[in-house]
Amino acid sequence: MQDVKTHTRYFPLHHFILMPLTIGIFIWSIIQTIKTTNNIPFFVIATILLITTAITRIYALKNQDRIIRLEMRLRYFQLTQQSFSSVEQKLTLKQLVALRFASDDELIALIHKTINENLSPGAIKNSVKNWQADIHRV
Repeated sequence: MQDVKTHTRYFPLHHFILMPLTIGIFIWSIIQTIKTTNNIPFFVIATILLITTAITRIYALKNQDRIIRLEMRLRYFQLTQQSFSSVEQKLTLKQLVALRFASDDELIALIHKTINENLSPGAIKNSVKNWQADIHRV
């Protein structure tokens, strides 16, 4: 059961294996490069590995944000038969992502409350009464 306290997701292979190992290799390459200057190629490779690991995560999260925007546009239209564009412009991406967890019954009222009171993402999530789990997040 997912709720406001348990919705944070970690992908163990990325968060607990790949990133720590990549950071460790990068730090080790810096130490080795300082000790001997002939390890510069290894430092360059470690830097490329670190950047690539970070960029792949960023790409996945940006794609997820686009999907959430589309989902919210569709949900809003289905519930109101109106375009979401004028409302969407008044919300930050973080607010929009937080609203994603609200059920259809409370979504429209929570959107208006968010705009009127400029609720933070945390306040939005705490306001959700019928939490809609998102188990497919990246």
